[in-house]
Amino acid sequence: MNWPPPTAHVAVVVIALVALVTDLRSRKVPNVLTFGAAGAACLFQLVTGGWQGLLWACAGWTVGFVMFLPFFALGGMGAGDVKLLGAFGAWLGPLGALWTALFGALAGGVLALVVSLAHNYTGTAFRNLGMLLRSWFLGGVRPIEGVTLSSSAGPRLPYAVPLAVGAVMATWLR
Repeated sequence: MNWPPPTAHVAVVVIALVALVTDLRSRKVPNVLTFGAAGAACLFQLVTGGWQGLLWACAGWTVGFVMFLPFFALGGMGAGDVKLLGAFGAWLGPLGALWTALFGALAGGVLALVVSLAHNYTGTAFRNLGMLLRSWFLGGVRPIEGVTLSSSAGPRLPYAVPLAVGAVMATWLR
C-alpha cells in the first residue's frame, strides 16, 4: 500500500505554504491552521484508511507534537511551530513527522546561520549556546533568562520556514 496517498502530499505542500507565509508576515502560526490541518488529516485518514488510518494520523500527530514540545517548554520555540509539526505528522504519519523534524532542523540550522550573519549576531549566538550548554551541564536542563524567546533581544527565526522545507522534503524524498 502506498501510504500516505498523493492527496496527503498535496495537502502538506498547501499547509506548508500557508504556514510559511503567515509566519513570515505575523511571526505566528495560527491555531486555525494547525488544528484545522490536523483535524482534516484525521478525517481524511479515517475516510481513506478506516480506523487504522485514523490511528496512523493520531500517532503521527503525537510524534510530531511530542518531538518539539521540549523546545517549547525551554522557551526556544513557539507553540505554533510545535503544533505545525504535529499537523504535518497527522498527514504524513509517525515516520513522516520524524523526517519532517530532521529535514526541518537541517534547514533551520542553515536559516539560523543566514539570519545570524545578516544581523551580525553570530558571535553572540555561539556565546549564548556555550552558556546554555554550561548551565544545563551544571544545573540541569531548564529555561535560561536572556536566551529564551520571551527574553532574548536577538533576531527571531520564523521556524515555519524550515518546517515547511522539512515537510516538503519528507513528502518527496522518503
